[in-house]
Amino acid sequence: MDWDKLRIFHAVADAGSLTHAGDTLHLSQSAVSRQVRALEESLNTTLFHRHARGLILTEQGELLFDATQAMNKRLDAASARIRDSEEEVFGDLRVTTTLGFGSLWLAPRLPALYEDFPDLKIDLMLEERVLDLPMREADVAIRMKEPSQADLIRKKLMTVRMVLFASKSYVEQHGAPQDLKSLGDHRLICQSPDSIQVGAGQRLAVELMTQDITSLLTVNNYFGVLQGVLNNLGIGVLPDYVQVDTPDLVRVLPDVQSTEVPVYLAFPEELRHSKRIAAFRDFVQKQIALDRQKAAAPVMR
Repeated sequence: MDWDKLRIFHAVADAGSLTHAGDTLHLSQSAVSRQVRALEESLNTTLFHRHARGLILTEQGELLFDATQAMNKRLDAASARIRDSEEEVFGDLRVTTTLGFGSLWLAPRLPALYEDFPDLKIDLMLEERVLDLPMREADVAIRMKEPSQADLIRKKLMTVRMVLFASKSYVEQHGAPQDLKSLGDHRLICQSPDSIQVGAGQRLAVELMTQDITSLLTVNNYFGVLQGVLNNLGIGVLPDYVQVDTPDLVRVLPDVQSTEVPVYLAFPEELRHSKRIAAFRDFVQKQIALDRQKAAAPVMR
């Protein structure tokens, strides 16, 4: 159905006159009449009873007017929200990142984002698969490598290394390894080399497994590795950022670490002016800055 004809029909029905509708639409009476007649022909029905005092809607015209009135209200509401969005942040935001970063770093920090923007509706998609941002499978992504897809705006947020952690209580009970050779006296907890993960973490895990490890626990995500470490099962390979939120962790063998993993935020070029994207980007950058301050702060004893 032709929207332009519907728009003219609605104006005529609202005004009850071809002339008054034409004045509102800045069209001649004859042009308005032609459009209404064409709409009636396309629907094979009569929409108005014509008489000397003006136009009255038929039963079919009333049905159509109810529909166009509802459409107008929705359009007006959308227009108002678009205008409001120049100053306010609200609506749906689909965020994708890895299971490890999403569960261990991002999700615990989301209360701060909701506190500032309570009308946001976030759909957090945690998976290792790289979603297609230009095809709008997600609005914004945090990825453990520089995105290669075209038409993306990208910003490097920080770098991460995979390192070795144990819990304080584990170290008190079992001690900490002094070198790679003595790591074999402890249970190693890491992601399985066969699971999907960043290459740097995979390479470190494979290297550590060559150290004559007598007991091994492999998990298919870093959240599981962290739970194993916190429950004193052994020494785990984890991203270095987990220590900020988990003071019970102790870094062991500090010289053993993966190569740097770059962390990027990316979103489609078409969302450059999105207030939701800007709010999320600024939130992530602020949280990273706060983490750096915490890491640099002296430990109180």
